[in-house]
Amino acid sequence: MPSDVSTPKELGALRQDLLDAALRVLREQGALHLTLRRVADTAGTSTMGIYTCFGGRAGLLEAIYEHGFSVLHDVMTTSLNGHADPLVRIMAVARGYRQFALADPALYALMFERPLPDFDPSPRQRNDALGLTFDLLTQATSAAAQSGLIRSNDPVRAAYLVWTTIHGIVSIELTCSLRSPLPGWFLDSREEGERVLIDGVQALLSGLA
Repeated sequence: MPSDVSTPKELGALRQDLLDAALRVLREQGALHLTLRRVADTAGTSTMGIYTCFGGRAGLLEAIYEHGFSVLHDVMTTSLNGHADPLVRIMAVARGYRQFALADPALYALMFERPLPDFDPSPRQRNDALGLTFDLLTQATSAAAQSGLIRSNDPVRAAYLVWTTIHGIVSIELTCSLRSPLPGWFLDSREEGERVLIDGVQALLSGLA
């Protein structure tokens, strides 16, 4: 990719190359190595390209953050495909969420934790990104409330309770997966991790019912 780009097509290609390179650095080396120089070297271009396409490191990190929620949305949408029952759709969201987190833990951490203390997306960006995926869960809890499957005067709050359950269980599973196995513990295998998630969400839904 030439360093001197001017057409929208060339800029778009460079932007994608840099985003791909940043994701590669994140996954292979970790968030702390997301420097302009390292990303540019991985993409085979200069740091000036990052300023041209993203305005700097903050803009690049924001693009990674937004990309993560776009991918999560796609994974959850695929998981929802073909399911009509509201409770089944809620569980499908949970499975899609877990699938994404286990497949891309470094990106998941950048989205939901603070591996980089100097990176904090703006409230508006966080609201837009979270809404992209949280709305899928809200739609399912709203349908469940309308069908009398759960009791809730506020389906959005119900969705938040479900999400915190999903997020908590999945995040703990990720933490455990980074350590040596603990035989006999609840998260000592991928299969057991999925069972704990299903049991946890079902327990919450039973309480809401």
